[in-house]
Amino acid sequence: MKKVQVLGAGCANCKRTAALIQQVADARGVPIALEKVEDYQQIASFGVMRTPGVVIDGTVVHAGGVPAREEIEGWFPQ
Repeated sequence: MKKVQVLGAGCANCKRTAALIQQVADARGVPIALEKVEDYQQIASFGVMRTPGVVIDGTVVHAGGVPAREEIEGWFPQ
């Protein structure tokens, strides 16, 4: 199971990013543990200055703006 963290203060883009990640993971049959991180100090500890950010298994894979569906699909190969 992949640990996926969406970094952001709960804005619309952060919520959209989390929903899109869950949709892609479900469609591909990839089990994930999705966590929303809203604490600014914790977000900054990842080096992310623009949100939403996405961290998978401890590695930042995206920061700033809603990622494209195709980009997310690349994070969860079939």
